[in-house]
Amino acid sequence: MRTIIAISLLVTSFAANAEAFRWVDSATGRTVISDTPPPRSARDVSKTKDPSSNPEGYGYAARKAAESFPVILYTSADCLAECKQARELLNGRGVPFSEKMVQSAEDHAALKALVGDAFVPSLKVGKQSTRGFEAASYNNLLDLAGYPKSAPPGRKPSGGLPPAGKE
Repeated sequence: MRTIIAISLLVTSFAANAEAFRWVDSATGRTVISDTPPPRSARDVSKTKDPSSNPEGYGYAARKAAESFPVILYTSADCLAECKQARELLNGRGVPFSEKMVQSAEDHAALKALVGDAFVPSLKVGKQSTRGFEAASYNNLLDLAGYPKSAPPGRKPSGGLPPAGKE
């Protein structure tokens, strides 16, 4: 039994450190992505340590959902507690989002057209939206869009406006 566990752990550790190769096959002209090294005739060869890595650190589910259902959080300068809670929920789930500060008359008109009035915070996920901060509503929209329930381990919050003085 111990031998089986040891072998399983060994195989898992090799898989975790696997490299991914990307190259153009000279015979067909197709781009190939594989965990096996390319043949000598391959051109434009590149390799990565972790095939699922990405510079932003978002997981596959978050990147896939963001392609189809981008998230925008509407806030204002006088929205403090609820807007902070909305940001924390999005960051806690590892959701890539942009934050739109409602300042001008055009911003107010756009938000009114989206949710019925200029109420912040408001959240837009793809074509769906909700006004105010209610965790259950936010989570429902994010779940329907396919966003993960929690951020990947070690992921630092990145959504929202930059801290004051760092613009």
